[in-house]
Amino acid sequence: MTISTVQKEQVAARLGRKPRGLRAIAVADERGQPRVIRVASLVSGKPFPTLFWLLDPALNYRIDQDEAGGLIARLQQRVNEDTALQASMVADHEAHIRLRDGYLSPAERESVGELGYTNVLQQRGIGGIADFQRIRCLHTWYAAHLVVPNTIGRLLDEYWAACDVEH
Repeated sequence: MTISTVQKEQVAARLGRKPRGLRAIAVADERGQPRVIRVASLVSGKPFPTLFWLLDPALNYRIDQDEAGGLIARLQQRVNEDTALQASMVADHEAHIRLRDGYLSPAERESVGELGYTNVLQQRGIGGIADFQRIRCLHTWYAAHLVVPNTIGRLLDEYWAACDVEH
């Protein structure tokens, strides 16, 4: 899929800089503005395991506020107490690794191997996370969730729905 000049400019405006490793607009809003971008797994000769980046300013702001309010710790506590959530997160990471691997071209796969980074990309899940039962960043989880629904994205959706009901 080719990214137009206008889309590249939109991405740069939302990032505040020229994107590195931009491969696709993974999710756009109803006006065609990029919400999530897909990034190459090898950027400037280094592994880049964060496949999806959240660009939606309203979502980024909401997540920033929730993270600042301690939501990661509260969600992590839920995960720590629930083996089903833990297993679901592991499955999310494994599916994400397969998805990221599927985007590698044969030449990229060869470069990754030659540079000795195959294990990095095979052992890092959503957002480059190595510990598959930890939540490190809600932004990366939610970016991935908008592409392929996942456990933490679902918990965040449920949290927001409950907050919206309370207000």
